[in-house]
Formats: sequence, structure tokens, C-alpha cells
Amino acid sequence: MSSKLVIDPVTRIEGHAKISLFLDDAGKVEDAHFHVVEFRGFEKFCEGRPMWEMAGITSRICGICPVSHLLASAKTGDKILAVRVPIAGEKLRRMMNLGQILQSHALSFFHLSSPDFLLGWDSDPGQRNVFGLMAANPDLARAGIRLRQFGQTVIELLGARKIHAAWPVPGGVRYPLSDEGKAWIQDRLPESRATILSAIELFESWLDAHPVEVDVFGKFPSLFMSLVGDDGRWEHYGGHLRIIDSEGQIVADHLSEDDYQSFIGEAVEPWSYLKFPYYKPLGYPDGVYRVGPLARLNICDFIGTPEADRALERFRQRAGGRVATSSFFYHYARLIEILACVEAIEQLVNDPDVQSPRVRAEAGINELNGVGVSEAPRGTLFHHYQVDENGLIQSVNLIIATGQNNLAMNRTIKQIAQHYVEVSSDGSIPEGILNRVEAGIRAFDPCLSCSTHAVGQMPLKLDVFNADRVLIQTLERSS
Repeated sequence: MSSKLVIDPVTRIEGHAKISLFLDDAGKVEDAHFHVVEFRGFEKFCEGRPMWEMAGITSRICGICPVSHLLASAKTGDKILAVRVPIAGEKLRRMMNLGQILQSHALSFFHLSSPDFLLGWDSDPGQRNVFGLMAANPDLARAGIRLRQFGQTVIELLGARKIHAAWPVPGGVRYPLSDEGKAWIQDRLPESRATILSAIELFESWLDAHPVEVDVFGKFPSLFMSLVGDDGRWEHYGGHLRIIDSEGQIVADHLSEDDYQSFIGEAVEPWSYLKFPYYKPLGYPDGVYRVGPLARLNICDFIGTPEADRALERFRQRAGGRVATSSFFYHYARLIEILACVEAIEQLVNDPDVQSPRVRAEAGINELNGVGVSEAPRGTLFHHYQVDENGLIQSVNLIIATGQNNLAMNRTIKQIAQHYVEVSSDGSIPEGILNRVEAGIRAFDPCLSCSTHAVGQMPLKLDVFNADRVLIQTLERSS
């Protein structure tokens, strides 16, 4: 008889989710579903708010990546004001985004994922966490904490707060970098560079000794999408959108965020609150694509900083070509992007523009529709606002990176489960095996608080219990 196994909750991710494994009559995994079980309605309750408030409101979507929403919202505001941000304002925004990517990637690798690598998939789950890592390797744990602190402090020095710093605004930013902030960043750069270089060396050694994970943790052909510079440079703020296939061939290039609805579709399923974006020309679900650090490294021709470019060359050698198709390489890509961020922050902090007073363009409402795009740590982030003549929000659509990875996450856990999961004669499965399935989700570093937003109706299931906790009715809406 076929059956279902449920991993609930999925641990060491941001937000609340579960995994269902569907077994056939022989006890083999037939399918797997990643369920996002939380719902948040930012798209709806932003309606009627002034456009000027949107950066501050949408940054509250998430406490881990508020800068991502601040920047995407500010860039949407730029479109509605129809202004060009001063060069100093753009460079300062870039520096804040680098700090955001750095701190978020450090959290993902050192706090959430490295216990699996350094303590072992099958280690005691009570110790397989950041506290167990502190006990086993205190120097590495401490270095990881200080690396994340560096990124957070860059954000704080620019925006006066580590979290929800309402500093990026439509038209630019509020003020430049201070002398004190510049000196602090310059002082901490050598330590941060040394930490990430050591972490990359450590992970490369681990990676070379664990080829099975590379082959099993979500290795499949798909499309990839990200921003890229006009010269092919790694990009996280400007440039244009590009889509490539798993062979590195360009599928679509010089795409504009303004036209995102022509190439991105959004599907729903009755078992998750998380939307399923797909590449429209290929349809659903064949139009699966991945975003985030793996996509950015696959798409760019070069990073543009010396140490990161050397690491990118090693990354491609281990991937066996230009494009890495294994989702396990998200971890590797994250570390290389941290190094790129450290080097790029060093370039910017020594640029006189970041202390220029000309950081903001002033204007009123000049357009009634605007789409902003930026690269969040987890991937490409779209904000789309429609406003009235007074700048009051009429409609909002948010396409979050985690949602764009949804099809790929489901395919990844199915592949892992089909490789590892076998039900023993007593019906049990070792915890370490289930941890490997969870780790397939952790490779994408999903941010579920960001991702559960929708235009229109979403799938909904409501179980109604009586006072004795007996299920008396189930109400379902499939779309």
C-alpha cells in the first residue's frame, strides 16, 4: 500500500515549511512536495499607502534581507519619479547591497548549513547546529559570526540601523558615508578577507571528498536567470536580465524588468502558499529556472575582482564546465560571492563618490507604473507598483527569489529522496537520511517570509475541529 512520509518542520531555514514524501507500494519514493505553510499579505495591505512609504513597509517583510526590499522598492520609486539617481547615490546603494549579500550568505553557510558539512549528516541532531559547531570548531564559528557582523555593520554605518534602515529612498539615498564609517570598514576588511578565503579553502577540500552530494543534491538541467553587466560582469544591482540554459547558451538577453510579465508566469498548486514562477515560453512546469548565487555565477563571464575571479575559475573546474547544474553548488557560489562582496566593498569605500553630498534626485509623481529589480542574496527580486496621480498605491506585485526557485526546490528534494530513502522492515527511516532531504532545501537558503505573497487567490485548505479536537469538516479552495 502506498504511503506518505512528512518532515515537519523543515529546520534551519527562514520561515515555516514541511516536506511530504510519497511512497509507492514497494516503499520507493514516487514524488516529493515542499509545502510552504505560512501566508502573509503584503501585496494586499500595501494598497492605498503612499508610494513614498513602500520602501519602509516592504523592508518589514523580512528581518534577514530587508535591504533587498528597500532597494527594489527604491528602484521602483525611481521609475515612478522618472529620475536618474546620482552616481554617488547608486554607489552607496551598491555598497549597502554588498553588505546585505555578505551578511545573509554568512548566516546561511556558517550558521545554517555548515553543521551538516563539519559535524556530519548523521551526527546527533541535538548538536547539529551552530551551538554544536561552536563546541567542535570555536575558531571557525567565531570567524563566521564576525564575518556576518562585518556585513551588518556596513549596513548600519550607511543607514544608521542594521535592520529596516530606511536610508534608500526613491531618487537615491538620504546621506553619504561618514568619515568614521569609512575608517571602520577599511580597518575590518583584512580580517574579513582572510576569513572567507579560509572558508573557501575548507569547503573546496570537503567538496572534493564528497562527490555523491554534488551528483545527487539537485543536479538536473534547468534555465538560470539573473542580472548581468553589459560587459558580462557579475552584477547585483544594475545591468540587465539574462536567461541561459544548462549548457551555458543564452536563451534570452537584454530583458527589461518592465516587461517581466511577458517572460515570467506564476502558477499555483493546492498544496503550498508559495507561487511557482516559470519561464513563459516553455510553459508550466517545463519552464523551470533557478535564481540566486548559483545563477549569477553561471551567467556572468567574470566577477571583476582578482581573488573572486580566481575562485570562479576553480568553481567552473569543479563543475566540469561553464555551468554548474548541481544545486549543492549553491553553497560554493555563496562563499565566492562573499569574497566578491569583500573585494567590491574595498573598491567602493576608497571611491570619493561615496562621500559626495549629491546623493538624491528630487521629483514628484511622473509615472503611474513602475517595476524595480535587484539581486537579493537568494536571487532576482521584482517589485511592481501601480499608483494614482497622488502617488497612492493601487496595486502591488512582488516576485521573490525563493518563489522563483520553487520548482527547482521540489525537483531537488525528489532527487535526493529517491537516491537515499529506503524504508526498513520496521517502517523506520534513519534521521540522517531525512536530514539530507531537508538539506536539499537549505542549499537554496529559502526565505519563506519574503516569498508568500500573491496576486489574486491562493490555494487554501482549512480543517475545522470541534471542542474535542475531532475533525468535523475540511474546506478547500484549489486556486
